[in-house]
Amino acid sequence: MNDMVLLAHGDGGVLTHELVRDLFLRHFPNRTLKGLTDAAVFTGLAGRLAVTTDSFVVSPLFFPGGDIGKLAVCGTVNDLAVSGAGPVYLTAAFMLEEGLPIADLDLIASSMARACEEAGVEIIAGDTKVVGRGHLDRIFINTAGIGIVPGALDLGYERLAPGDRVIINGPIGDHGMAILAARESLDFAGRLVSDCAPLNGIINELLREIPREVKMMRDLTRGGLATAAKEIAVAAGCDIHLEETAVPVRPEVRGAAELLGLDPLYLANEGKFMAFVSAPSAEDALAVLQTHPLGRSAAIIGEVSGGSGNLYLRTPFGGTKYLDMLVGEPLPRIC
Repeated sequence: MNDMVLLAHGDGGVLTHELVRDLFLRHFPNRTLKGLTDAAVFTGLAGRLAVTTDSFVVSPLFFPGGDIGKLAVCGTVNDLAVSGAGPVYLTAAFMLEEGLPIADLDLIASSMARACEEAGVEIIAGDTKVVGRGHLDRIFINTAGIGIVPGALDLGYERLAPGDRVIINGPIGDHGMAILAARESLDFAGRLVSDCAPLNGIINELLREIPREVKMMRDLTRGGLATAAKEIAVAAGCDIHLEETAVPVRPEVRGAAELLGLDPLYLANEGKFMAFVSAPSAEDALAVLQTHPLGRSAAIIGEVSGGSGNLYLRTPFGGTKYLDMLVGEPLPRIC
């Protein structure tokens, strides 16, 4: 195989077939994909289905804690998981720039395979396109995901009620600060690691223990915790009150954010989600999350009240801040 991606890798001929056979099929060896048909044909899935699609353009491609391949799998899996679906199948389309080292593509595909194994999903269909130098930044990945939603599960904005508690599974801002540090080669880069991880395992445990008491969930990607909470408050027609001292933030993330004038509440995450749980079951939910490796620092960070779509932050000094959605992305190409 060539050392670099060539335009001929995208023409559907010999080099395309070599790339698919010798690289992608090596990392994604399943019967459905192996057929290389125009469409993946698989056994019907029983129950309600959830479908999501996403694209990944993160820069740099490789960063502490992950890479664009791992991010593509985890991001798609997590979108399904917070919707209450058990992820089953993914598709992956690769847009490649001429000159991309084949070794880098191999590392990315290998990382995707490991993330798929961890999440218990398979990539069963895909596509590859190649463009000339200067028309793309090395590699973009588009994905789609299919999951099964249990018949009795009922998640949605309309279920939120005054008194519901807001729970997060761990510290915020890790991914955003790790990407920024890696991109700008900042001195504290080695101490900042992305939280990129598949969340379906920890969410499955939560829904298994208290399925009826979980009202809705959201993963905290672009725009961070504050933007996600504001969007939910508006959509649900309620107010949400967060406790600043209860929101977990790693000291290294807080220090880097303060140095750069950023607010961790608006930094992207790739392994964190927010769950709204009825008040009587909040401590039970917290206990479930804290027994999982991705939830050891889980915390109850706020509550829902009647209102009209406002988001408030109670400060350690007894004051209250009004929070809104992020206006202007401080760090583009974060996922």
